[in-house]
Amino acid sequence: MGCCSGRCTLIFICTFQLMVALERQVFDFLGYQWAPILANFFHIIVVILGLFGTIQYRPRYIVVYAVWTALWVAWNVFLICFYLEVGGLTKDGDLLTFNISAHHSWWSEHGPGCVRREVPPSGGRTADTHSYVSVAGCLLEYQYIEVLHSGIQILLSLLGFVYACYVVSAITEEEDSFHFIGGFDPFPIYHVNEKPSHLLLKPMYQPA
Repeated sequence: MGCCSGRCTLIFICTFQLMVALERQVFDFLGYQWAPILANFFHIIVVILGLFGTIQYRPRYIVVYAVWTALWVAWNVFLICFYLEVGGLTKDGDLLTFNISAHHSWWSEHGPGCVRREVPPSGGRTADTHSYVSVAGCLLEYQYIEVLHSGIQILLSLLGFVYACYVVSAITEEEDSFHFIGGFDPFPIYHVNEKPSHLLLKPMYQPA
């Protein structure tokens, strides 16, 4: 009963994790955030693996998922430090785009309440000039939206890690108890002593 309850909870957590990861992947694609895109891709694969292992009673897959959740927590802690500019990191850097482009988070220009305006450069517009983007009126700065995303990921990962360990322990105990009582062993522990067939067919001696 406990294993079933834990499995159902872990299935729900993995499903919710998958939905949140897909949502985050979409917005990271829109912002050309290549490092988070790769991290999200691996995260989605491992969550699907953990979900499959939970449904099919595969503890090894669940262990892989549990190990990944610990790494995923570390990655999201790094993102929080990055966007809050902790430890010498700066959110205006090109670290998450691998220095391929100067794009930033999609939420920096499309956050709630943000008004985006393109300001043409002074001196006339030519084919080589680029217009500047002015963003104003945001109800919530984009770095706090990214921090909120990472915080949700950390919370789900911690819950997933705890329940993954519980489910693996429960499945292992069930397997041990199953093997202890014999399982599908064709030679059970307790054998019934039966008389040989030739003794049953031997006629009984009756004295005269």
